Amino acid sequence: MNKSTLTIFIRIALVSLLLIWTFKLLSPFIGVLAWAVILAVSIYPFYKKRIEGSKLKSFIFSIVVIAIMAVPSYMVFSSAIESTTEVLKDLKAGTFEIAPPSEKVKSLPLIGNNLYKEWFKFSEDTKDYAVDHRQYLLEKGKNIFGSLLGLMGTLLLFIVSFIIAVVFMSNADSSYGTALKFAKKVIGKDGEDFVIISRNTIRSVVKGILLVAIIQALLSFIGLKIAGIPLAGLFTLLVLFCAIIQVPVTLAVIPPIALAFSLMENTTHAIIFTIYIVMVSLLDNFLKPIMLSKGLKTPTVIIFLGAIGGVMLHGIIGLFVGTVVLAIMHQIYTSWVNSSDDV
Repeated sequence: MNKSTLTIFIRIALVSLLLIWTFKLLSPFIGVLAWAVILAVSIYPFYKKRIEGSKLKSFIFSIVVIAIMAVPSYMVFSSAIESTTEVLKDLKAGTFEIAPPSEKVKSLPLIGNNLYKEWFKFSEDTKDYAVDHRQYLLEKGKNIFGSLLGLMGTLLLFIVSFIIAVVFMSNADSSYGTALKFAKKVIGKDGEDFVIISRNTIRSVVKGILLVAIIQALLSFIGLKIAGIPLAGLFTLLVLFCAIIQVPVTLAVIPPIALAFSLMENTTHAIIFTIYIVMVSLLDNFLKPIMLSKGLKTPTVIIFLGAIGGVMLHGIIGLFVGTVVLAIMHQIYTSWVNSSDDV
């Protein structure tokens, strides 16, 4: 091995060591920083137009957005935790049971009679099962309770990410310039195109999937609370979860509809609630195509596949990782097949 080769090897080893070391140091903060970048990229057009250049406006903007995120989230989570706590108390006391359906459930079109029979049978079986497996259910219930507390912790990290995002946005020009230089170093002359694709994809996913999911969840929570449906917080989280992972939200609102017909004394009120909650569950069918296609050249089907695959592989952050990766790969494929160069 000559001196030149040895020098190159040592340099590569040292750079690799520094990269690994840096990753280890930053790994506890990668999630927060990733969300901060996503939020900064998503919010920046509004920030640049309305906020940039004024520290007072930036401070007020931060407080308002944090309040908008924290207050509704606290209401949903507190409702879900309260419901879970009540179930755990009933399990511990041996009094847990699912209320049997009322005769009005039979009035539901198409599924009323079958739903009544299955619900009644389920309520009877659940009572016996809860008595025989109380300890097991208590352990699972405590796990769910812990998960809800974990979600609240995630919300706090999300707020921290937003504060970091404001800092990023206040230095947007230098941040964007650095990103361009890095992309050009790694990719070459097309680096800027890939940065723009990544930016546009993130913004489209935030508006077309995440924002729509939040709107559906909040509207569902309002309807559930007004209608007096029990477990409103848990049903709201179920709606949010289904909307994010691209499962039809209508599936999540079937149990509240059944409860409405069973618990509400006035059938007309149950019908009104059903119409409202079904309309909310179908909102994504109208909003997603509009939000996703706006300012984005990548086909919508690619975005959906990236979102679903990303969530399955990486969790909620995969919404953005998956869509950006597939959007970039789609651009690479399109450029390659349309290239006039013959190999």
